[in-house]
Amino acid sequence: MANLDEIDRKLLAELQAEGRVTNVELAQRVGLTAPPCLRRVRGLEESGVIRGYHAELDASKLGFAITVFAMVSLKSQAESALREFEDHMRELPEVRECHMLNGEIDFILKVVSKDLQSFQEFLTSKLTPAPNVESVKTSLTIRTAKYAPGVPLG
Repeated sequence: MANLDEIDRKLLAELQAEGRVTNVELAQRVGLTAPPCLRRVRGLEESGVIRGYHAELDASKLGFAITVFAMVSLKSQAESALREFEDHMRELPEVRECHMLNGEIDFILKVVSKDLQSFQEFLTSKLTPAPNVESVKTSLTIRTAKYAPGVPLG
């Protein structure tokens, strides 16, 4: 874990809430002048605490009407089989998140699709025949009650 002081945490909270804030505004919000603020932000970037900056897009307004969570069990849990599956998931643009789990399910995927027919096609042509897949169970989201990317910084 990174050794962060109170100002670093304030910087991270502000940037997590509003990634497009100017350095001058950010410095004012956390009680610094612009040059040391910029140095601290660059340090957080260089250390990997800040991994990047992204626009938050509305999937439905871009034609992706459904989000599905897919629980995938693999035939083998050998490291090479796990890596082959993960590499394949990285190549599929519909797969937005891929997390390895412990327990009965090996991976949970977050998948976006334009409609049910498109998802069914993705499921049968890309996911089910993927390397080492034994079974796939899917759940279609009805609504999202909370969406909070990032981490709680207080």
